[in-house]
Amino acid sequence: METIQAFSVIAIALIFGLCGAGTAVAFGNLGGKLIESSARQPELAPKLQVQFFLVAGFVDVISIIGVGISFVFLFANPFLG
Repeated sequence: METIQAFSVIAIALIFGLCGAGTAVAFGNLGGKLIESSARQPELAPKLQVQFFLVAGFVDVISIIGVGISFVFLFANPFLG
């Protein structure tokens, strides 16, 4: 029982860490490409900004799903049953 709880806590920490790191890398790349594209073609900046926020929402959703899965392991662990 304690081993399962310990491994679940380790899994939760890994999920939080990987979600945070993945989101940070994705936003860094996304923001850099937005600035680069806007500098190259300024007339497309409003359209690119709309696409940026759309993709930023998708990036956030991926990390929120990971956090939700980790909360399931934290509060309603299916392996303890």
